[in-house]
Amino acid sequence: MERRNFFRTMMLAAASGATIFSARGKASAATHVSKVVYHLDDVAKVNFVVENNMTQHITGVGGPKNVKMALVVLGPALASFKWSGADAGMAGKLQELHSQGVELNACSNTMKKMNITLKDLLPGFIPAVNGGNVRLVELQNHGYAYLRP
Repeated sequence: MERRNFFRTMMLAAASGATIFSARGKASAATHVSKVVYHLDDVAKVNFVVENNMTQHITGVGGPKNVKMALVVLGPALASFKWSGADAGMAGKLQELHSQGVELNACSNTMKKMNITLKDLLPGFIPAVNGGNVRLVELQNHGYAYLRP
């Protein structure tokens, strides 16, 4: 008789543990916010990354509340984000992304080299003061996944 009670107690404990484990797993999945940083230095990829990759990423995770996203722009690609030469569709999509919480970083080294100021860039950019590559590493050290389309 004791053996039967022992097994019954173990089965109930195991079932309770599985329920608790399952509930915890669902709770953490529902509240998980992914972090991602996009590295962009190729002029040819600017429109596609902004209008497609980043936008679809946000949609794919269920909306902006489920992702912390950053864009780090350096090198020749930065010129594509100047008021004077920006593609209208891309600029509109970039503003939409920024309004959804996407952090826009402009490499300060590239800005100096190309004589670009923050006023020259589309709204929302902040300087990556120590350089774009340093900012990429900082974000990765804070748990951001690195994507370079």
